[in-house]
Amino acid sequence: DEEAVTLANDTPFGLGSAVFSDDLERAERVGSKIEAGMVFLNSPEGSREHLPFGGVKRSGVGRELGPLAMDEFVNKQLVYKKH
Repeated sequence: DEEAVTLANDTPFGLGSAVFSDDLERAERVGSKIEAGMVFLNSPEGSREHLPFGGVKRSGVGRELGPLAMDEFVNKQLVYKKH
């Protein structure tokens, strides 16, 4: 498993990856160590409209699509008022 993770992470890119295994817990452990914006377990599928889409490293920063990505398109502001 460690060799597979090392090989998967040995790239300047990190958009998406897929891990296939008959042991789902093992796939989850391996997938959590992969440096990618999206990790699919036992599925070659791409993005869906309700899931955030984006990468890490040279594959970009930030996310688009889905409710979790809404923060990428807003400017947050803290307004503090002392009473």
